[in-house]
Amino acid sequence: MENLKLGNFEEIVLLLVGVLYNGAYSVAIVEEYKKQTGKSINISAIHTVLYRLEEKGFLESKLGEAGDFRGGKRKRLFYLTPYALKALEEIASLREQLRSQIPAISIQ
Repeated sequence: MENLKLGNFEEIVLLLVGVLYNGAYSVAIVEEYKKQTGKSINISAIHTVLYRLEEKGFLESKLGEAGDFRGGKRKRLFYLTPYALKALEEIASLREQLRSQIPAISIQ
């Protein structure tokens, strides 16, 4: 496994971008985070992580089409790169490998 340097919150944001697929922009990610975790997150925290992941090569972004519903403002949409998909697969594999080594413990 190569040195991915991906934090836990970064991993969650990548997963959320993947879940949202063609609709992954900051507000949608905040809403999906709340839906999936039951916790609120500040949009500036999402922006910080999205741009950091883009700098690391895990995400690509482009401006979407202008829409009447937002006063013509375009959304910046984020997409997983092949590097992100590989990283998520390696992380999931490592987690499963480690989890499978935990001895069965009886919880009373």
